[in-house]
Amino acid sequence: MTDKIAPTRIRLEASSHCQLRCPSCPTTTKAIDPVVGKGFLKAADFRRLVEDNPSISHIELSNYGEIFLNPELLEIMAFAHERGVRLSADNGVNLNNASDEVLEGLAKYGFRSMTCSIDGASEETYGKYRVRGSYERVLENIRKINRFKDQYQSGWPALAWQFIVFGHNEHEIRDAQKMASRLNMTFRAKLSWDDGFSGVKNREEVKRVTGLKATTRGEFREKTGQDYLLQICTQLWVLPQINWDGKVLGCCRNFWGDFGGNAFSDGLMDSVNNEKITYAREMLLGRQEARDDIPCTTCEIYIGMKADGKFLRIKPPPGKKSGG
Repeated sequence: MTDKIAPTRIRLEASSHCQLRCPSCPTTTKAIDPVVGKGFLKAADFRRLVEDNPSISHIELSNYGEIFLNPELLEIMAFAHERGVRLSADNGVNLNNASDEVLEGLAKYGFRSMTCSIDGASEETYGKYRVRGSYERVLENIRKINRFKDQYQSGWPALAWQFIVFGHNEHEIRDAQKMASRLNMTFRAKLSWDDGFSGVKNREEVKRVTGLKATTRGEFREKTGQDYLLQICTQLWVLPQINWDGKVLGCCRNFWGDFGGNAFSDGLMDSVNNEKITYAREMLLGRQEARDDIPCTTCEIYIGMKADGKFLRIKPPPGKKSGG
């Protein structure tokens, strides 16, 4: 017997467009284009999805693009607030271009949390990876959000400063931590997914300052015996990724294939419980062999699991039973 899932939280990308050109990002290289495509989540699709699935309580809007480029974001936030659905952008935003009206809407409509990708503590350093971006413009937008939070006497959105550690910015980690504190933001250091771009130089010092266990994802795997992004796989159960056009991608890592369903045309629950994605969940648990039509088969995380014989060991959330 196979469990059907009935998630109360989902990931729904608001925009696959991005105005920056970060060197290692698959959005920059256009690797996402064949499957993810370029587009924006429509407010009408968002409204129908929420209306048809009243059990959904939380939606994560960020993935491969920049949510603030979506021209209907304010309408999406207002409707979510009206329906009591919590919104977040914890996967990350670059926050370079956002109108005051939308920034006000974050506080006004109780947008819950947001991770800001700021890989440096100066204009010069920040721009080496966040190409086309402006460090000072991002900080000014954060200050505006904080002013709106004060105006509405709101604790939302909770803000986090995400700092991908590179060789060219490691000397500014402490300055970034101090700036994050001044802006009432939590600070999170993150490992780059491209070890070949601007590698960390003073590894032990970086670990000491950040608390990271490793300075590359390869080193992390050697030390822990698991992939740095292993927990992403659990999204197929508890936080499935839906593309801006309704296409089911399963997790936030996947940009090279889909699972055949569409949350807008097929219905959310049917699309996240079709045969293909159900089989993928069985693969990740080590109960089924890899299959060529499943996106997970070519994912480096699954390939590592299979090589080690260490599959996911999670207890899927309660759901309806189906024959299998």
